[in-house]
Amino acid sequence: MEAAPESSRRSRFQAALREGERVSPLELFFDLVFVLAITQCTALMIHHPNWEGLAQGLLVLGVLWWTWVAYSWLTSVIDPEDDVVRLVIFVAMAGVLVLALCVPRAFGSLGLTFAIAYGVVRYAQIALYVVASRDDPGLRHSVNGLAIGTAIGVGLLATASFFDGWAQGAIWALALALDVGAPYFAIDAGGWKLAPRHFAERHGLILIVALGESIVAIGVAAELSLDAGIVAAAGLGIATVAALWWIYFDVVAVVAERRLSAAEVGRAQNEMARDSYSYLHYPMIAGIVLVALGLEKTLAHVGDPLEVVPAFALLGGVAAYLLGHVAFRYRHIHTINRRRAGLAVLLLALLPLAVELPALATLAIVATLLWALIAYETRIYGDARYQLRHPEAEPT
Repeated sequence: MEAAPESSRRSRFQAALREGERVSPLELFFDLVFVLAITQCTALMIHHPNWEGLAQGLLVLGVLWWTWVAYSWLTSVIDPEDDVVRLVIFVAMAGVLVLALCVPRAFGSLGLTFAIAYGVVRYAQIALYVVASRDDPGLRHSVNGLAIGTAIGVGLLATASFFDGWAQGAIWALALALDVGAPYFAIDAGGWKLAPRHFAERHGLILIVALGESIVAIGVAAELSLDAGIVAAAGLGIATVAALWWIYFDVVAVVAERRLSAAEVGRAQNEMARDSYSYLHYPMIAGIVLVALGLEKTLAHVGDPLEVVPAFALLGGVAAYLLGHVAFRYRHIHTINRRRAGLAVLLLALLPLAVELPALATLAIVATLLWALIAYETRIYGDARYQLRHPEAEPT
């Protein structure tokens, strides 16, 4: 077999839109590492079921989310079948694994290791971008801005490892805010390249990964014992997770992907992708992780009321997920889904009741309200929903 010409080999390592391609096996393989990372965030909050533990878990999740976001943009334009790309992504996977292993003590003895691993993962991505953008001045300019923002974020995380308490948490929050805010305030959005369908599909798949963590939480908690209460809680837990899946994938994911694809290529499309996917998917992911915490605590204490923090995690997690959808819709079509916003407010208002009722009853209320929302929306969407999901079908 003849070797491929070197010029052809180089062209595969240049920034070129992958529009029309499906998510590759390597990208799915990369996402698997985040299963452990998300599980570790939930475990951190489970072992520290107080407000401090909740804040720490969400900060760590924010850093992990931004790590994943960086690669979701990269693999829109870099061919993952290139051997060099594969090897660099394997290195990044090893870095993410180290990040995940550090999560339980990221605010303790492994803080500096966490910061170093984060730097390795982020700069592996930037290195690929630097090579791929050598013939694209606009992309190279944006990559240079990203490298500066990342350096500041990594430096602050390393600095935070020498502090503890509120000071450490404040530095973490600043590091995350500056790193996440750089693409919005300091980096020219017009320089990036984006394959919208591929990009939307990647985010749908990582949301499924997060939902899988909720199912894992049910399974882990159910291992402790298995009686009628546990079985009922497990069934209600699956009903809740399934409702969260339906709320995203039934209509929202389809509409969002089409609107992103139809947006004007360049700055407008990139800003829509940045805002609605990179930013507004975080409250959805965070909400799912909080729900996983609430589900684990519910199955562990089916007949007892939830403590305040786990109750907030369950109710507030679903509320955050719904409000993420409200903001997602507003960014795309500038209208507010009042049904989902209203349900989010109602769930938060139920917190005083949730700390008095048995945990199983609280979970039953959450599942019932979610499926009532789904039933109502399915009814009012009517034929339009079918046509949206089956565009090849002829109108009747």
